[in-house]
Amino acid sequence: MRPRETHIVRLIRAPAQVVYELLLDPLAIAQWKVPDGMRCHVHEFDARESGRFRISLTYTGSGESGKSSTGTDTYHGSFIRLVPNAEVVERMAFESADPSMRGWMTASYLLKPTPAGTEVSATHSGVPEGVSLQDNQVGWSMALNKLAALAEARVRRTWCAAERVRDVSLQI
Repeated sequence: MRPRETHIVRLIRAPAQVVYELLLDPLAIAQWKVPDGMRCHVHEFDARESGRFRISLTYTGSGESGKSSTGTDTYHGSFIRLVPNAEVVERMAFESADPSMRGWMTASYLLKPTPAGTEVSATHSGVPEGVSLQDNQVGWSMALNKLAALAEARVRRTWCAAERVRDVSLQI
């Protein structure tokens, strides 16, 4: 039986350090680690190896069924491996009464610096039988696009601030 997993490679035009920081920042997680049409609430987030997290994703429209309760997907887990600026591995499970939604999943993010920024290779393995692999792939794509936008905006703000300091220095 083939493992149930999805895999995405995404170029983010930002240094690996910026991407790594956003993977472990609970305020950033609430902004990027959520598919379109949902909002994210971070209940618990201890960004260290063996540190735990608990997150809920709630549909913003009406009528959507959730994996954990009406309109909400809640999952919990822990950080398995953290390699600064290079790798984040998480283990998680949905909080669900539905047996088809249960089981431990692993999400891994490998960061590879490139001349254009950082290549993020994201793999989500152990996807429960009750989750469509296509839906999982689409949701992950949406989230990684938001991660890219957040990282690239952070780089632009840093660059603009550095330019303002340089301009002031030249005037002195």
